[in-house]
Amino acid sequence: MAQQVYEMTLNDFIEIAASKSHTPGGGNVSAVVATLGASMVAMVGNLTLANKKYEEHKDQAQGCVDRVMGMIAKLKDLTVKDMEAFDAYMGVFKMPKDTDEEKAARKQAMEDAAKQATLVPLEICKTCLDIVDEADALSKYGNLMAISDVGVGAMVAEAALRSCMLSVDINVPSIKDQDFVRDVLAEKARLFTQAEKLRTLAMARVIEKMGG
Repeated sequence: MAQQVYEMTLNDFIEIAASKSHTPGGGNVSAVVATLGASMVAMVGNLTLANKKYEEHKDQAQGCVDRVMGMIAKLKDLTVKDMEAFDAYMGVFKMPKDTDEEKAARKQAMEDAAKQATLVPLEICKTCLDIVDEADALSKYGNLMAISDVGVGAMVAEAALRSCMLSVDINVPSIKDQDFVRDVLAEKARLFTQAEKLRTLAMARVIEKMGG
């Protein structure tokens, strides 16, 4: 099912997400939401490209669109990887634990699976920050007729980042490698700080340009 997420109808995706199925879950749903936020940034970039009034920003807008479309492709890949990481983590619980050797193997597999189930959503969060960064840059020159959607992109991407981080938070307590945990928590703090800063800047420009 993971490979088919972006081939489903929106109604089918929502129905499965709302069901008792473990996937799609929080991390992958956040990634899908992030693609929608990114699409708004790309849309404004394309509308800027299409308007001769913004000819001087053509190269900037094209670069923005190209980068954001790359982020959407990356998020699609990460959506699948996040679902696979969760399935792998759940699979560890089915491993035998009758002998000392089996218990040790299960313990190591649990640690490895928990790390992977942490790293994938963390990468989704990093990509969300990249989207907010692009929205911030586009807010300086984007097509005024659609500038509100730059704000939508920034707000949705930051929300997706914060929601996806919950998929990181839930795994951290079970990880024994404290160096790994410290690195993850430091990265979380950086991502939150940067996302809030960039979203605030983008929204201030958007509101100003809308006459607020």
